[in-house]
Amino acid sequence: MLLEAIYHRPRLNWCYAYDRETIHLRLRSKKNDLSEVFAYIGDKYAWEQTNELIPMKKLICDEMFDYWECSVKPPFRRLKYGFLLQSGHEQHWMSEDEFTITRPTTPNRLFEYPYLNPSDIFIVPDWVKDATFYQIFPERFANGDPHNDPAGVLPWGGKPERDNFFGGDLQGVIHHLDHLSELGITAIYFTPVFTATTNHKYDTTDYMTIDPHFGDVETMKQLVIACHERGIRILLDAVFNHSGKKFAPFVDVLDKGEHSVYRDWFHIHKFPLNVVDGIPTYDTFSFDPIMPKLNTGNPEVRDYLLQVAHFWIKEVGIDGWRLDVANEVDHQFWREFRKVVKQANPEAYILGEVWNESSNWLQGDQFDAVMNYPFTDAVLDFIANGTLDAQGFAHAIGKQLSRYPQQASEVAFNLLDSHDTPRLLTVCEGNKNKMKLASVLLFTYSGTPCIYYGSEIGLDGGQDPDSRKCMEWDETLQDRDLFNFYQRLISLRKELPALRTGSLQFLLAEESATKLAFKRQLGDETVLVLLNNDNSAQTIELVVEQCMWLNTNNDITIEAKGNTLSVHLPAYGYAILTAIK
Repeated sequence: MLLEAIYHRPRLNWCYAYDRETIHLRLRSKKNDLSEVFAYIGDKYAWEQTNELIPMKKLICDEMFDYWECSVKPPFRRLKYGFLLQSGHEQHWMSEDEFTITRPTTPNRLFEYPYLNPSDIFIVPDWVKDATFYQIFPERFANGDPHNDPAGVLPWGGKPERDNFFGGDLQGVIHHLDHLSELGITAIYFTPVFTATTNHKYDTTDYMTIDPHFGDVETMKQLVIACHERGIRILLDAVFNHSGKKFAPFVDVLDKGEHSVYRDWFHIHKFPLNVVDGIPTYDTFSFDPIMPKLNTGNPEVRDYLLQVAHFWIKEVGIDGWRLDVANEVDHQFWREFRKVVKQANPEAYILGEVWNESSNWLQGDQFDAVMNYPFTDAVLDFIANGTLDAQGFAHAIGKQLSRYPQQASEVAFNLLDSHDTPRLLTVCEGNKNKMKLASVLLFTYSGTPCIYYGSEIGLDGGQDPDSRKCMEWDETLQDRDLFNFYQRLISLRKELPALRTGSLQFLLAEESATKLAFKRQLGDETVLVLLNNDNSAQTIELVVEQCMWLNTNNDITIEAKGNTLSVHLPAYGYAILTAIK
C-alpha cells in the first residue's frame, strides 16, 4: 500500500455538504492500490453510540489515482471521520495526522465536519441541470430591424472581419425563436449586448444601455418575455474585468489625467495614459489599449458594477450572468456579486469564464459553474485531433470529475466551440460523423450542454473572426439532417434523466483503442453510451446486467445473449441504449 499517494482534506471537493442532510467524503489513492475503502464515521458527542463503517465506492480514476466516495447523512449534522484502507490482507487506519494499523480508540484526532450549517451549502439552480443552451453572437445571428443598422453595414452573409458589421440585432432573435423552440433549446447565452464600439461588444461603453445597433432596453424586455413564454432562460455576458475606451470614467481620465475623480477606477502606472513599445501605461485586458482593466477593489467601481448586475436581473428579468475573464477579477468582488445576484433571484445562474482548474471559484461563495473547457479539450483531443486514445479520454474526464463538488459538475457549462474557438465542424475537418460523435459525448455527459449558433445547420469557420459568420437562414442551404440529429439528441437528454444527473462509470476505455463505452445510472434507470471513434466499423462487447435493451439509434443493431451485449458500430458510429427491466 503506497501511503504517500493517499490524500484527503476536510474541505473543497474532498469533504463538502451536498444538501441540507448529506455530506460527501472523497479520498484519493494510487491507482489499483486499494481493494476496499471505508469511512469510519460518527458524532463526536455520541461516538460510542453512533460510530460505524461506511463502504466507499470508486467514483472515478485517472492515469495515476483512484478516487473513492461515499455519502453520509449525520443524524445530528456533526461528523467526525477517518478511513479504513485495505489492500488484500494489508490494512491501515487514516486519521487527520497519521496512519495506524490499529483502529483509533477515540474520535479526537479524526477529521471533522463540525456542523452542517444551511448557509454554508453550495446551492446551484436546479433548472440548469435540465437545460440545453444555445450561444448567440448577436451581430451575426439575424437582422430583424434594418433601421438600427450601423453605418457601413454589409450585406448579410459576407466574410466576417474583426471590424465589420452585418446588422444582427435582438429583434432578429425574436423573429427566429421558432427555430430555437423547434430545436429544443431552453436557454440562451448572449455574448455582450451593451453599448460598445466593436462588433463583439466586449469593450463596454455603457453597462446600463443596450447597444443601439441591437435595440434598447425595451427590446431586451420584449425578448426576455418572449423567451420566458417559451420556457427559454436568458444569460447575459458581464464584462466586469475591463471596460471600453469610451466608458465615461475612462474618457474622463484620458481628458483630465491624474486630476480625474475616476483615476482610481483603473490600474494606472503612469500619466499621461499612453502605449509604450506596445504596452499601455495602464492595466488592460491582454495588452489591448481600448479595454482598460477596472479596479474592482475600489468601492465606487464595485458599487457601480453591482448595481448593473442587480438591474438586469431584477428590472429586466434575465436569468443569470456569464462573467468574462472571470479569473482576473478579485475573489472578494465575486463574493459580493453572488450575494447581490442571488438576493435578486435565488435561481439565477452565475457562470464564470475560467479555462483551467477552477476549484477556487466553485465553493459556493462565488460561481455556480465555469465554462468547461477541460471537457472541450478532452472531447476534441479524442474525437477530432486524435491525440487521446479511449483510455486517455476516460482519464481526462476522471480528473475533471474529481476536482469539484458534485453539484458544480451537475451544472457545468459544457461546450465544443464558441466565439473564442474554431467551429466544431472545422476542427473535425468537415467530417460530420466525427462532429456528431463529439456531440454525443456533449449530450450524454454531466452538466448543461451548449450549441454554438449555426452548428446545428452545418456552419463552419476557423479561428476568430471566421468563427463569427452570419447565421444561414435559407433552409435550402442548411444541413437539415444535422438539425434533426441535434433535435433528437436534445430530446433524448430530456427523456432520460440519467443523462443529466446520473452517475458515470466507464465500462470500456482501453489504451491505444478507439472504442469507448460508459454507463449513466440514476436510481433504476440505466443508460449505456457506446462510441466507435475509428474510420472502420468495430464491434463492442460488454458484460452487463441481463435485461432487454432499447436502442435509440435505429441505424444500429444490437445482440444480447445472457449477460453479453454485442453492438456493431459503423465508422464513427454510436449507440445510446436504455435498460428495460
